[in-house]
Amino acid sequence: MAFLEVKFFSDVLGMCTQMNVILPERPETEKVPVVFLLHGMSDDHTAWCRFTSIERYARERGIAVVMPTTHLGWYTDMYMGPKYFTYITKELPEICRSFFPRMDLSRETTFAAGLSMGGYGAWKCALSAPETFSAAVSLSGALDVAGLWQEKTLIEEEGIGYWTDVFGPLEDAPGGKDDLMAEAERLKASGKPLPRLFAWCGTEDFLYRNNLGAWEKMKALGYEVTTSVSGGDHRWKYWDEHIQEGLDWLGFPVKGGN
Repeated sequence: MAFLEVKFFSDVLGMCTQMNVILPERPETEKVPVVFLLHGMSDDHTAWCRFTSIERYARERGIAVVMPTTHLGWYTDMYMGPKYFTYITKELPEICRSFFPRMDLSRETTFAAGLSMGGYGAWKCALSAPETFSAAVSLSGALDVAGLWQEKTLIEEEGIGYWTDVFGPLEDAPGGKDDLMAEAERLKASGKPLPRLFAWCGTEDFLYRNNLGAWEKMKALGYEVTTSVSGGDHRWKYWDEHIQEGLDWLGFPVKGGN
């Protein structure tokens, strides 16, 4: 596998930014599927490689992995800040298509995955840009953001100023563009192809109850949602284990001989 540290300019963000990329050096096929792997709030584009064996998992499965940095933007077009959603779902795939011709960035072979904030981001990519992403994997994701706001779970951690910069006024969160449950309803009504969704959360995770509620809402809407539950809290030891489960679910089991 090739491990690439890429620095480039983003027109959408209006600044230089970075991504780490894992790419098969000698792929078994001309094109390789791509997983956009998203970080959590306290992390950046280096976290997945520092705290998990994602490079080995990618090698065992013959896939490309793109790990961008989006700071604390929650993969949204921020209310007061950069347009990270547009960057992740529009500009970044085009940049990757230009830089890495071996990547197969057709919808059927382009996926999103992430943890915590990145778990929310992965589902947001699939639900709000289903023309680009056909499936998404969330690990310990903050999936029902509107619910967390109403419970004041997020506000207590960072203060309301930060959250309004990201999502806008609190009263506008339910039903807004960053409310994944509302986005799922809008997508279902549109008649467009629906993404497949996977989620894991540990029973001791502070987001466990939020996940349970989000999963039930999505299933009630008729989405194909695969859920996984086990003991565990909000730590890398569990995300390292369950990203493998997510990659298997995406259709990339470990190949013989690796």
